[in-house]
Amino acid sequence: MNAIIDYFSTLESKPLHRLAFLAFPIFILWLVESIKPLKEMRYRKSKSRHAIINFGFTICHLIIHAALAVFLVMLCDWCQLSGFGIVHWLHFNSAWTIIFGVLAMDFFGGWLVHFVEHKTPLFWRAHIVHHTDTNIDVTSGLRHHPIEAFIRWLFFMIGILITGIPIYVVLIAQTLMSMFTMFTHANINLPYQLDRWLSYIFVSPNMHKVHHHYKQPFTDSNYGTAFSIWDRLLGTYLYLSPNDIVYGLDNYYKMEDDEDVKKLLKSPFKNYTK
Repeated sequence: MNAIIDYFSTLESKPLHRLAFLAFPIFILWLVESIKPLKEMRYRKSKSRHAIINFGFTICHLIIHAALAVFLVMLCDWCQLSGFGIVHWLHFNSAWTIIFGVLAMDFFGGWLVHFVEHKTPLFWRAHIVHHTDTNIDVTSGLRHHPIEAFIRWLFFMIGILITGIPIYVVLIAQTLMSMFTMFTHANINLPYQLDRWLSYIFVSPNMHKVHHHYKQPFTDSNYGTAFSIWDRLLGTYLYLSPNDIVYGLDNYYKMEDDEDVKKLLKSPFKNYTK
């Protein structure tokens, strides 16, 4: 336990380690989805060009995240010094702090912010970039408008303030969530029963793909990042067979614009109505 705490306590100062947590799963899942894909994709030009566009958004998101991370650290430090937050008030030990903190961050920084983005017109217009992808694969997971980095940072700050968790728990949660984000977007064909049983606790690939179906109410369902319990408890879980899923958005957004970077960057400044 102490080794885990020590490692993640300093992970923010190890950019190559953080990059490895991102790059290695992408590489492995890229290979798996190339061997046994869930769907045959129809890329505009090629899978590589599609990946380059998505990675461009990812890099912007990561740069902003790195710049804002100092505020997460400062808030965590303040909570530890002042004894503010649930983990301090209830006197959790290290193990319970990690368990509770990871679940809480997955709720605030995963489910809740995602739910709010879908229900708030201004936030939704930024989130559109993620949903316009008509070819969902491992590179789609971190395809977000730069403005979304600020929105998600805000919800992480709220979660930290309420829970009072230390920075190592935040980094454990963020690492787990980023891995699940890539896993659930990957175009991989898991055995049906394995995916089904997995989805009772965690967000599985087939479960999350429902969220990318172009029609409501499916677009407004399955908001979870790592744990499926939030969708099941809060009534936002829906099932749709992978064979019936069509990626993209409904007719108010042109699907052929899914790789037009200029239009995607302008999406928060246009009035899209579901």
